[in-house]
Amino acid sequence: MGKILIDQAYQTGDFSALAFEYSPVGLVITESRVIRGCNPEFERMFGYGPGELNDQSFQVLYPSPEEFVKIRDRGVDQLRETNTYWDERVMARKDGSLFWCRTRGHSLTPEGDPLNRAVWSFADLSGHRPYQPLTPRERQVVNLVAEGMTSKEIARALGISPRTVEVHRAKLQKKFGVTNTNSLLHAMSGVPPERIVAR
Repeated sequence: MGKILIDQAYQTGDFSALAFEYSPVGLVITESRVIRGCNPEFERMFGYGPGELNDQSFQVLYPSPEEFVKIRDRGVDQLRETNTYWDERVMARKDGSLFWCRTRGHSLTPEGDPLNRAVWSFADLSGHRPYQPLTPRERQVVNLVAEGMTSKEIARALGISPRTVEVHRAKLQKKFGVTNTNSLLHAMSGVPPERIVAR
């Protein structure tokens, strides 16, 4: 089947199906955060067989239902304004293992609800950025650090002492082998803090 598809594409000059089937990144078409179609690389990346993800909620690919809900509105304004969005986030494979991936999106309905119909690409980053498990509190702290909050502001937001925040920051820096906040954020993603969806 593959050789026929390749030969037909080169004969007709229509490479759209070929690009979708053989793309080196995962491609997925969504409708209101439900997977309507995806390419083989997307299925392989997440550990699913052909067709298993069709008509599934994207929630099955998130580490938790809470994280699926939390990320819902992230990037919606940017999709409305420029119809492009990207970030780097932790996702979950079928076997439950977690990994970093780069996500890029393009809405087919940017004027109304950008998430109504969209096309997304996912690139597996685990080859050069292994997943480091974080405690729930470490995730909260690093999310707020990425938003530019000080330790005192984080302490107020989380209802803990500034000293406790500093302890969590120190543990995070040790875990990632860095000595300051900027290095921590860079070690987690290598991208600007506003592009980090930390887990």
